[in-house]
Amino acid sequence: MRESLRRLASDEGIRERRAGGDTRRVRVELMDGDHITVEVHRKARGADLLDKVCDSLDIVEKDYFGLLYLLRGDPRVWVDLGRRLSKTFRNEPWDVRFAVKFYPPEPSELQDDMTRNQLVLAVRRDLVEGRLNCSSITYALLASYRLQAELGDYEPGRVSPALLAESGPIPLRVFTPDMEERVEELYKKHRGQTPAEAESRYLESVKRLPLYGAELHCARDSSEVDIVLAVSAPGVAVHRDG
Repeated sequence: MRESLRRLASDEGIRERRAGGDTRRVRVELMDGDHITVEVHRKARGADLLDKVCDSLDIVEKDYFGLLYLLRGDPRVWVDLGRRLSKTFRNEPWDVRFAVKFYPPEPSELQDDMTRNQLVLAVRRDLVEGRLNCSSITYALLASYRLQAELGDYEPGRVSPALLAESGPIPLRVFTPDMEERVEELYKKHRGQTPAEAESRYLESVKRLPLYGAELHCARDSSEVDIVLAVSAPGVAVHRDG
């Protein structure tokens, strides 16, 4: 009896070691800056990893999302969803960044609250990292909607530079004391809006920006002048001198 139990324990240990050898750890940076670790089979493809990440975040509308990784200094390389991850990465942990790949032209048509929330986080990151720019009044308006979505109705003394830096889409390069006052005044006007309503109005404002959802590629025209190609849902736009 004891010999059978020892053999059974040994067999289970072998199976566990084999199972461990068939899995790989992937560190995923989320759009709010947090990280999670996901385990996938060593033969998994990019789509399998994306499914696991979306499932962990309760995201149903998965087609809008993708995974970025760093390749030769370029942080905006998309993981090929049809390719085995083991052919893309070598050393563990594999590092990827969860991101919106396809920005909906009409955010109001999104069916799921979690998808909308992730889109808001993606736009905030685009603004903070400089891929998306807007006027100072638009920065202030977007920040006020974010505050309404996260904190609810305005209360005196709640708005501060630290709070705006943490939750608002205002990059430090454009932040001023006047901006803080403007955000506070706009925030007061959103009283009564639910988080979903505030996020929807945030996205309705963002979708009008020229570079909303655009992937930017540096190039040169036939006259050797530096240009930027902006690829988005409406098509390809050429930007020159900003």
